[in-house]
Amino acid sequence: MGQPIQSNKLKGKQQQRLIIISATNLTEAGPLSVLKDCLTHASSRLSGRFMILALVHDRNLLGEMPGVEFMEFPLAKKTWFIRLFHEWFVFNRLSLKLKPFLWFSLHDMTPRVQAQRRAVYCHNPAMFYPLTFSEALREPVFAMFNKFYPLAYRINIAQNDWVIVQQEWMRKEFRARYPVRNIIVGYPSLTAMEDTRSRTSSSPGNRIFFFPAYPRFFKNIEVIGDAARILMARGRTGFEVRVTFDGSENSYARKMARQYRDVPALRFIGLQSRQRIFELYQETDCLIFPSRLETWGLPLSEFKLFGKPILAADLPYAHETVGHYDRVKFFNPVEATELASRMEEFLDGKLRYDHNEIEMPPAPFAANWDELLDILVSGKERAT
Repeated sequence: MGQPIQSNKLKGKQQQRLIIISATNLTEAGPLSVLKDCLTHASSRLSGRFMILALVHDRNLLGEMPGVEFMEFPLAKKTWFIRLFHEWFVFNRLSLKLKPFLWFSLHDMTPRVQAQRRAVYCHNPAMFYPLTFSEALREPVFAMFNKFYPLAYRINIAQNDWVIVQQEWMRKEFRARYPVRNIIVGYPSLTAMEDTRSRTSSSPGNRIFFFPAYPRFFKNIEVIGDAARILMARGRTGFEVRVTFDGSENSYARKMARQYRDVPALRFIGLQSRQRIFELYQETDCLIFPSRLETWGLPLSEFKLFGKPILAADLPYAHETVGHYDRVKFFNPVEATELASRMEEFLDGKLRYDHNEIEMPPAPFAANWDELLDILVSGKERAT
């Protein structure tokens, strides 16, 4: 199965307690942001008291992380068989050798490892999507995840000291499905680009709508394309909608690029770096977030920093992510005509916002990565 690329700096540091953060299959989009944010906070919060070892697919995907050592496992996500082999055998041998204080798995599955404390971060929402038969035929890979993840989550889950989910609705689902009570709701927190909050601006000329997302069918890009087509049929001009793919990424992206090539207002700008995404937020007048499935929806949190209008799917995840905000309008994510009307109202300066309010989840709860890491290393906030 190949050998991990090991760090030589592990030697001589065993007087410190060891935290292992395993994330060998987080390589793109939102999951990679989760890994980067976790390691950034672990670096600043824990590196003085603990030795931190991150198990990753490719070290080059991550920036400088002072106090964090790395092991690369370049084959770990090549196939499901290889991934399971790593989770249940390779990582078990590693844990027996290194004897970690905490093993924190960031990728949903609970590995078979030995550690004083164990935690798993569950953020793949595939099993919660109400998949139709026609969607299963069109998206067989997603259909497999939809059926497989309930089992993948269940294996070894009761062996964790903590199970972490991103929202309260997921905690309720996990308590209903699995024999676990020690579930922490841990909100993601932003760690980078926050200086852009004071430099927001709107671009001259066209009013710009923006949807940053990796092209997956549940991102629901069709509703944006259809809404833009409706607006153009109504004779509306002076706007554009930017989406962050160009048709080369996967079959769904190719389909969307073909399906909406007759809608010039819809611009396919390709995948963007996180730095560039924040620059595009500066140029954007209104964020559209129509996704039908998320455990969080990070662009909603990021765009709130700019204090600009948001059009968001009227779904539980979006309400919880948006939180307290008075410049959001929710819409039915399967009604393109409704979205077109909300976009038109925005263009005309007539959009009436929904004042969104939520209650913070009950304990155990972490409002950000620092609070979550404190719970994991201190043992406090255990569920009763």
